[in-house]
Formats: sequence, structure tokens, C-alpha cells
Amino acid sequence: MDGDDSEHADDATSETRSRRTAASGTDRRADRRAFLKATGGVAVGAAVAGCISGGGGDGGDGGDGDSGDGGGGEDAATGTSSGGNTTGTAGGNVGETITIGAMGPADAPQGISILNSAELAASEINADGGIAGAEVEVVTKDTKDDPGTARSGYQELTTGENVTATVGIFGSEQLLAIMDTMAQQESPFLGAGAATPEATRRVKDNYEKYKYLFRVGPPNSTFLAESLVEFGGDMFESMGWSTIGLVAEDFKWTEPVTEILENDLASETGIEVAYNERISEGTEDWTPIYDELQSSGVDGAFVQLAHIGTSSLVSWAKQAREFGYGGIHVPDQFPSFYASTEGAARYTFSQTTATPTSELTEKTKPYAEAYDQEYDGFPVYSGYSTYDAVYMLKQAIESAGSTNADDIVSELEGASYTGTSGTIEFYGQNEEFPHDVKYGPEFVQGVYFQWQVDEEGNGVQEVIWPEDLATAEYQPPER
Repeated sequence: MDGDDSEHADDATSETRSRRTAASGTDRRADRRAFLKATGGVAVGAAVAGCISGGGGDGGDGGDGDSGDGGGGEDAATGTSSGGNTTGTAGGNVGETITIGAMGPADAPQGISILNSAELAASEINADGGIAGAEVEVVTKDTKDDPGTARSGYQELTTGENVTATVGIFGSEQLLAIMDTMAQQESPFLGAGAATPEATRRVKDNYEKYKYLFRVGPPNSTFLAESLVEFGGDMFESMGWSTIGLVAEDFKWTEPVTEILENDLASETGIEVAYNERISEGTEDWTPIYDELQSSGVDGAFVQLAHIGTSSLVSWAKQAREFGYGGIHVPDQFPSFYASTEGAARYTFSQTTATPTSELTEKTKPYAEAYDQEYDGFPVYSGYSTYDAVYMLKQAIESAGSTNADDIVSELEGASYTGTSGTIEFYGQNEEFPHDVKYGPEFVQGVYFQWQVDEEGNGVQEVIWPEDLATAEYQPPER
């Protein structure tokens, strides 16, 4: 659930400030929204076009309500704006404006969903009176999926903009790149896209230094691997998968996934693993890989792909391979992916945080519909977590009556919040992954969906697992 590198642009395009007033509903984001919608389409469309026309090229990059619950802070506040490492006055004096940073690649669906969702949440909050009476302002930074760009952008947010907190980041390398600055600035950060467990291991190893990091979603890669094992145990037999191949891209986020699948998948599901390879960055020719999979007699390719996922999937479809295909496939999560691949995604499946039609909580569908109404398209997984992150900041600040960083950390550590993705709570300081979102059906687990076709011939993300959220049964590819 990470990103690849993209070209750098002028600094003027990498920052956007957006303010909404509760009284007038003023919206100053129209120009950037149009840019994001346009470039998002280019990001997916260009990659897919290359795959469909030439069988090569990589794909989109990855991985995966109502106004939300507020905290119990004061209803109004006056005074000056407070930064993340400054102190508000107990009792609700949080200033007139609270500035929140949002970071993501502005030309990729994951980043677009982060930036848009932060602004959507802020707009709703301002329309409902703000945070303890303070207006919410969102300042965005385009990370360009580059660690250096992310680091400098985060430095600007925490020093130049003096943000109270920041949300987002897509790409494990980018998240790790900003952690020392996060510690130096003592500024809360709520992650919403990167999955590496190394980030919260740093919280474990040096709590006082790194305690400002929380991950609202997705569950870290260790938990994503556990979900793959759980899915396999429940689904492989009914899917007709008795022999599989493991196909993972060779990036940091998949390292714990590969380790857990190698150790646990066969023993816990009874499956035979006949193929197991990590595929290098830049791979475009999948024919020899698929030839080996097919000669191994696999029933399915169980994949963990983000950066090189589109070329892999389109090659599988164009070659009409006899084995099934799915697992964690980030481009597959994009609601526009079926149309972008001209139906190549049919029969493939993936884990994700939520789909536009899934009902994880009473907030899931209303958020997706509000996003669609505002941006003319549905969010990807990072959007759900970002939206929840902004509302969790609201709850924490109002409960603390303060924008002091340590007060926010304390409130988040004890928080329980029903968001779009489930009940969000964080692991404690003495647990394996402090400040990671708790994983499980009673917390945040995600869903597995399959691209199927409805009566009108449209691609639909039908949930196939877990059973209590399923909207359809798995369909094997027709070859």
C-alpha cells in the first residue's frame, strides 16, 4: 500500500490552502479539485492504456458518512491559532482557527482521496460549528511519492504553517522519511495510507520520541498478511483453490506479508504453495512468470501488488490464464478500475478498507456518497482513513479542550471512535505495535471484494468476505 516515484513539479503546485467558513460555506478549492480529478484520471488511465495497448507499463499505486462523533469539549473558543507543539487553554480555548495538514501524491488516486477527504471532513465540521467553535483550515502538500519531497513538505507544514496535526501519507518510504521531523516538531500525525509496521515499531522502541505517530488505516502489513490467511482459511475450499502461487512485489510493505504467508498460509489453510516469488520493481513482461505459475498447476495467483499491479492484472486477463487472480491488489481497489481496464479486472479480487456499497458502519456509505457528490467519483481506501482521522482529531481536541500536542496524543491513546472503516482504537504503549489501529472484526478489518458484472453490464465491487458483509459469492473466471 505504497507509492512509486513521480516527477517533481514546482513548489507552487505542491501546496494548497483551503479554508471553509461555517457561515457562508465558502469553498476555495475548486481549481485544485478540478486539477485533482483530471490528474487522477490521467494517472489511472495512462497506466492502463499502456497495458491494454502494449501489454506493459505499471499501474496505479497503493496499499486499501455522516458528520461523525464529536468529543465533549467546549462549544466555542476565542484567541489565537495554536500549532501542534503549543498549548491551548484548558476548558476549550483552542483559538479561532485550527490548521490541519494533509499529505499525499496529488496525481495518484490514493493521494487524491487523502487530500479531498481531509477537505470534505473539514467542510462538514465547519458547517456544524467547527472544532470547539474554531474554524478548520486544511493545508495540503503534494508528496509526489518521493521521500525527500515528503520530508521537506512536512517540515513546511510543521514550521511554516504551524499545523496542529497532519493526516495522510501514501507510501511507506515517505512515512518513514518524516518520522524524525515529526519527533523534532512534536506534532501529531495520523497516517492514512502507508502500511509498513516499521513505523509503529519505532514508537515501541522509543515511545517518547515517536509517540506523535498514529495509524488510522490501513492495518499494518503484518495484519494485512493475517487477513490473507484468514480469508484463505474461509474461502479457498469453496473457491476451488487447493494449489496456489504467491506473487509479491519486492517492496518494503510486502516484506512482513511474505514472511507470514510463508510461515502460516499452508499450515493454517491446508493449501499447497507451488510457487513463491517476489517480483522486482519495473517488471512489465509477465509471460514467463505466468508460464511458470501455470506449469506449477496452481488454481490461483495469490498476489500482493501495488506499484506493478496494473501490468500484472491486464497481462493475466489478456492472456486468458486459467488460474484465478487476487489477494491484495491496490489498483484493483480503485472504483474506476474496471472501466479503466475495459473489463480486464473482471473476476479479480482484492482486500480493501471499504467499497462504495459496503456497510461496515452507519457512516461508510454516507461518506462515500458525499465524496462522490462533491468530487464526481468514489474514494479509494486512503480516503476512508483520512476522513476518519480528521474527525478523530476533532474528538480529541474537543475532549482535551486544547491543541497541545501531548494532550492530543493522550486523548487519541484512549479514544474509541466509530468511523467509516469500523471502530477505531489504537494499540497501547506496551503492545507490539503501539498507536496502530486495532485489527479485527470488532475494530478495523476491511473487506475482500470481487469485480463482477451487474445486469446492465457494469463492473461492480461485490463483497465476498467476511461472510456477514458479503453481497455476492465468489465467481471463478470463465475461460
